[in-house]
Amino acid sequence: MSQSQTYDDNGLDLNWRSDALDLGLDYGMQTIAVRAGQHRTDEGEHSEAIFTTSSYVYASASDAAAHFNGTKTGNVYSRHTNPSVRTFERRLAALENGERAVATASGMGAILTMCLAYLKAGDHLLAANQLFGSSIGLFNNYMTKFGVEVSYVDCTDNEAWARAVQSNTKVIYCESPSNPLAQICDIGYLSQLCQANDILLVVDNCFATPALQRPLDLGADVVIHSATKYLDGQGRVLGGALVGSDQLMQQAFTVVRSGGISMSPFNAWVFTKGLETLKLRMQAHCANANKVAAFLVSHPNVSKVHFSGLSDHPAHELAKHQHHMSDGYGAIMGFEVQSGSNRDATAAAWHIIDATKMISITNNLGDAKTTITHPATTTHFRLTPEARAEAGVNDSLIRLSVGLEDVEDIIDDLARGLDSL
Repeated sequence: MSQSQTYDDNGLDLNWRSDALDLGLDYGMQTIAVRAGQHRTDEGEHSEAIFTTSSYVYASASDAAAHFNGTKTGNVYSRHTNPSVRTFERRLAALENGERAVATASGMGAILTMCLAYLKAGDHLLAANQLFGSSIGLFNNYMTKFGVEVSYVDCTDNEAWARAVQSNTKVIYCESPSNPLAQICDIGYLSQLCQANDILLVVDNCFATPALQRPLDLGADVVIHSATKYLDGQGRVLGGALVGSDQLMQQAFTVVRSGGISMSPFNAWVFTKGLETLKLRMQAHCANANKVAAFLVSHPNVSKVHFSGLSDHPAHELAKHQHHMSDGYGAIMGFEVQSGSNRDATAAAWHIIDATKMISITNNLGDAKTTITHPATTTHFRLTPEARAEAGVNDSLIRLSVGLEDVEDIIDDLARGLDSL
């Protein structure tokens, strides 16, 4: 902020005025992804700038005081706000059809922010069994430590959700699609359940992204993202975000501001550029995933494929309803392999993973590069065997994140291990 900075009649810094793209004109998703949230400086830059600054300069001592006491709205410190981060937040909020977004240092940082903002000692968190292993670890090891009661149900069982609601239930939390089985929650049903019991519905939309699904439109209160995944799309940086109403996001913002769970300006810039191609990338990811799933289903050494794009998947019709992109079911799938007479389940899964020559063996997902991992010994290995069983993570399960390579090359790479099992 320069010393010549001026303000509007409401004491609002010019860089904090309404979004430069008039969202009231009902622009399409791709236009929003390319242009929303940007505010050009006096330099007239076309691409979004990176504001690598920790602090800001004021015109006078009284000007600084006005910013700190809230008389004027503007930047105070980059742990609180940063122009690069704000651009990403505004663009993501517009894509999710939310009033506001709050960016965090990682996806787990976003989940921790959710817990600290909306839960306190004596409250009950009701979550799906089918979650990322680190999310379960956070809930079980730390939220319970501070007096929050936590319980889990099968994300696909609506009656189980209803039975598990308690008088002190304050948050219902789910992933849809889930990690690693890509199971689908009935967000509309959960929304009605939450509204009837004064509960917040929080949905992790990491696997679908707003290109495929907008949980807020389906009745969710808060959307969670690990921006590290598809929002970036190339596995470059860490980040997370929450999206929802201005009131709920203000509660999340105070946690980020006080706790220092802030996103860096550079990472925010990377995510902002990633959003420009999100819809186009997700179309290509989904097209490849549909073909890979069809190959896996037909292979004799695959016993089961977990992917809602398959017509016989139990949640296929629900996924079609909740995902607004035609034939868009995401690009994450789990598949179980035959163990055979000379290999146990883990050895069979490892054989297929180790036989790949192109696919990356890594726990990350949502990348342009196809990735593969064995959840039972990586992402979910810290869970007890009982917890893994409840989540559907058995030793024969492989998780695949289908990338943007030529799909024939992805299939050929998987076939190397499957054919020789």
